[in-house]
Amino acid sequence: MTSIATGGKSIYGAPLGILMLEARFPRIQGDMGNALTWPFPVLYRVVRGATPERVVLRGAEGLLPDFLAAAADLVDLGAEAITTNCGFLALFQRELAAHVQVPVATSALIQVPWVQATLPPGKRVGVITVSAASLTPRHLEAAGVPLDTPIAGTETGREFFRVLIKAEKDDLDVDLAERDILDAGRALLARHADIGAIVLECTNMPPYAHALREATGLPVFDICSLITWFHAGLRPRNFRR
Repeated sequence: MTSIATGGKSIYGAPLGILMLEARFPRIQGDMGNALTWPFPVLYRVVRGATPERVVLRGAEGLLPDFLAAAADLVDLGAEAITTNCGFLALFQRELAAHVQVPVATSALIQVPWVQATLPPGKRVGVITVSAASLTPRHLEAAGVPLDTPIAGTETGREFFRVLIKAEKDDLDVDLAERDILDAGRALLARHADIGAIVLECTNMPPYAHALREATGLPVFDICSLITWFHAGLRPRNFRR
């Protein structure tokens, strides 16, 4: 057994790096930006100027160089894989992976084809997003999501969209936010009776996934399910220990 420790990183024991938008709303437990959400350590890097409004409503215009630089910084610190805290950053999936040369999972949306493969014939995946009007074919194609996927948004809700995207206030009424997610889920199912599972695009939605599952009776997948799977590949369990 050798006594030589191998170096080359600045930070150890946190193989997953998370690129964060610049925002000030509360990040309750279950939100990707709350470190207590994860059962493993993570590295964070805020991309300055990447506000939710700019990324979601304006297609992250002009921000690719900033995200590439921030991702490279995380890898230099010690990250072995990169994710982001906005599903709309699926637009940068290929560019980020090519730039940092480590595994990259930009969006919860990349789960849609996997979930679809688990469903019985005649059933398909539905998506709930923070802004259905902003989720374009470019986003869907970048994540490998079929363009005819049923989608519902929270734009007409009372709390979730106006706090997280429009930044109308710093505090969040969690009960009202949950109601917005449930309303979007019910609207999605009312329009599409063939939905067999739901994927939540927004990384701020996992705190409400349990309630949505209870209300719809359907499996619900989100950024937490994706990143739990992603991390399992970075640090597989050692059954022979």
